[in-house]
Amino acid sequence: MKRPSLGALLLGLIPFVATCFTVPLWDRVHPMILGLPFNFFWLIAWLFLSPLCMWGAYRLEVPRSGADRRDEGDVR
Repeated sequence: MKRPSLGALLLGLIPFVATCFTVPLWDRVHPMILGLPFNFFWLIAWLFLSPLCMWGAYRLEVPRSGADRRDEGDVR
């Protein structure tokens, strides 16, 4: 098993940092966005943005694993 690339690690850390370490920045009731307090909206937004970050990290890793298979002589 290969170590993940730096880009994949950073993309994987974005949702964690955005939800855990930015609380002082978004811990407010106002403004209201789509009828939700901003803090609730922020957390719900990251429910949808987290899979996008994980998909991006996956897409960064797929070409690396495919190139490794070709180097080993595996024909697929």
